[in-house]
Amino acid sequence: MIAQGTTSPPGKRRERWRRLRLLALGLAFSLAMAAILIVPLLPSNRVTLEVGDVAPTDIRAPRRVTYISKIETAQEEERAASAVQPIYGPPETRIARQQVARAYQVLDFLTSVRADSYATAYQKRQAIAAIVDLELPPEVVSALLALSDASWKRVRQETINVLDQMMRRPIREDAMDEAYRQVSSLISLALSDQEAMVVEGLVRGLLVPNTFYDAEATEAARQAAREGVAPVEHTLLPGEVILRSGEIVTDLDLEALEAVGLRQRTARWGEIGGTALLVLLTTVSMGLSIRRFHPHVWQRERNLALVAFLFVFFVLVAKVMMPGRTVLPYLFPAAALAIFVSVLLGPALAVIVGILLGAIVGFITQGSLELAAYVALGSLVAALVLERVERVNAFFWAGIYVALTNIAVVLAFRLPEGATDTVGMVTLVAVGVLNGALSASLTLAGLFVVGNLFDITTSLQLLELARPSHPLLSELLHKAPATYHHTVMVANLAEQAAERIGANPLLTRVGAFYHDIGKIVRPHFFSENQMDGVNIHDRLDPYTSAEILISHVTDGLELAKKYRLPSRVRAFIPEHHGTMRVSFMYQKALQEAGGDPSKVDEARFRYPGPKPQSKETAILMLADGCESAVRAARPTSVEEIEKIVRKIVEARLADGQLDECDLTLRELKQVAQSFVETLRGVYHPRVKYPEPEERQGLKHSLGRFSR
Repeated sequence: MIAQGTTSPPGKRRERWRRLRLLALGLAFSLAMAAILIVPLLPSNRVTLEVGDVAPTDIRAPRRVTYISKIETAQEEERAASAVQPIYGPPETRIARQQVARAYQVLDFLTSVRADSYATAYQKRQAIAAIVDLELPPEVVSALLALSDASWKRVRQETINVLDQMMRRPIREDAMDEAYRQVSSLISLALSDQEAMVVEGLVRGLLVPNTFYDAEATEAARQAAREGVAPVEHTLLPGEVILRSGEIVTDLDLEALEAVGLRQRTARWGEIGGTALLVLLTTVSMGLSIRRFHPHVWQRERNLALVAFLFVFFVLVAKVMMPGRTVLPYLFPAAALAIFVSVLLGPALAVIVGILLGAIVGFITQGSLELAAYVALGSLVAALVLERVERVNAFFWAGIYVALTNIAVVLAFRLPEGATDTVGMVTLVAVGVLNGALSASLTLAGLFVVGNLFDITTSLQLLELARPSHPLLSELLHKAPATYHHTVMVANLAEQAAERIGANPLLTRVGAFYHDIGKIVRPHFFSENQMDGVNIHDRLDPYTSAEILISHVTDGLELAKKYRLPSRVRAFIPEHHGTMRVSFMYQKALQEAGGDPSKVDEARFRYPGPKPQSKETAILMLADGCESAVRAARPTSVEEIEKIVRKIVEARLADGQLDECDLTLRELKQVAQSFVETLRGVYHPRVKYPEPEERQGLKHSLGRFSR
């Protein structure tokens, strides 16, 4: 028997291992920085040249060497790849069917508007203008309303015919204008000019792209083109001149020097000690800053590894681009690092990383205050203007802000010099603008790779998942349309609340879209999808029913894994129910047990959890319950909506479902207020118009097709 106290508790043991891993990460970071900054300073008897230097003497090959030029081979490969044209997939028939179905709905609605004898012309135009994602020119609207019933009947039929023909053709997103021009050629000559104009306007409004860029096929073709390029081979003979005295060194010259083993720097021992001290200070200051001010990053070793990897990579790029150059250092895309960190881990950490990178750049460039400020201030601005990305064009604006900052720094350091080199200043200003564009572009391209590599959910992934054309959402719409409608309503509700308290509204919206995907497996076991009034659960015992209802969580996780949803999106699936009880089935079981709780296994009626771990999943839990309850109750006043929302929130609090997230009581109150405001706009009593059910159904259908 082991004596008490000879082993550490599991928690302490895990913490000790965590500290060792953090120490190993810090050591790896320091060694990588040292390899970049210190190793090139070690002694050597070989030549010390960089691109752009002037060769001091003739340099000859000491022996015969045959080598493959990676630079020229890569250039030939890229030339071959760039010659490959983009590949697009075939037209998607699903989209054609959707648009034709939508056209029928729009035309039915327009027919009802035309036939509305109580509405004024202005009201009719307003009703037509309110149709989701359908913009009709004023002259088309006027002509549409002025048509006789016989003309309108011909216009309806011709609109469907022409739209169907157009949607069978490939329509690319970047060629919509060409598609618009083709519409008129398909319209029947038997129609009058006015009828043809209305048909053309309607078809143009209903056209959408149906063929999309196939990045995988295009890249495969380009990769095949690259692989078909023969390596570029060179042979140097003994005594052959590689560089002549006075020639400007190129990257091809350096490659030749590397091949014959002549390129390496001389020793600069005075810099080694200072560089080692700088590496140590950078490691310690970054570690202490993250631990003190960014505990959410410190607690996840993957996040720390990401920061370390990105920082080392950008230091390596700076070391390659900056020393001994005049213009190239101003092209160094330091702001890309700040944008990366800001989008993935938060702006505050991005500011710290940007300042440290500025200090490193100042050291690399032998104390250049201008370049240090250029990097640090550009990174600072990039971090602060791109905290949260909800549209891709946010990167465009970030690039503009970085470019303006670069220009300001260049002018601030150059104008006081008096005798200004106008050409040089204009060149640096132009490079500063290019730097902003490059920083934004690199981040946009690299976020996909970095996010997947370090399992961090990026805004770009969320934007892609928010597209209604995603296979999971399309399947949910097809197999469980009522559930799909519910998720859209919950997404709107939760997004507004997240915006209100400063949580991540995009993550909340996307999480809401996917939180009920498990219902795809058995949609008709859930009440919202039971259209015929028959409840399957009436024939099942409560334990079986509860098991089926609860299984949509595990089914959802399986689908999320299959479709590779990011971890933060997957979290919404189990956490939106937490460990709540399936109350109706529990009460049914309790009733069958004669009201004796001891005869009912309550654990079988609770969801597996976990409880919400973030503000976003907690908001979704509340939004899901409030929307369902309000929809079922059909309240007739705002007070009733407030009462329902308050009841749901209090029930979740009492059940301890919000104990593990950092949602404060003040934020909870703001969330509830947001719910009431949004639900009031959706479920408020409406003025009765002709054919209300058809109009409301059309509105929901159009909204679903257009999202």
